[in-house]
Amino acid sequence: LAQAEAGSTQDSTDTVGWRAHVRPPPQAAAMAKTAKAAKPASSGLAIGLNKGFIVTGREMPQKASHMKGRNSKRNQLVREVIREVVGYAPYERRMLELIKIGSASTFKRSLKLAKRRLGTHKRGKKKRDEMSEAVSAMRRKG
Repeated sequence: LAQAEAGSTQDSTDTVGWRAHVRPPPQAAAMAKTAKAAKPASSGLAIGLNKGFIVTGREMPQKASHMKGRNSKRNQLVREVIREVVGYAPYERRMLELIKIGSASTFKRSLKLAKRRLGTHKRGKKKRDEMSEAVSAMRRKG
């Protein structure tokens, strides 16, 4: 390892050799973000880029599993009734208080609290938006 470091004249961005585990190639990050391209039509040949038997695609009905998590009117009503009866969790009440203060730092602090409780940044942002909607609804109400 010491010889590899001493004798290495490669650039630090190079991912060849023993440094391959340190940094992924730049195109790997770009590939991860892009959507999958549409597959070109099959050529009917057994070799080549577009190899494969030519078939006609069928329109399949939507799977029930794809509907999971979708917000229906009934589901929305049930959640609304539960929220009305049960109220807010202690951390949600604390978030409401922080948002009511209205400064940028308390808004940020409410996100930090939500992130800690819910686990991810995305969930925290969603919860903070939900709580700020609740505060604005309270202000509209009275």
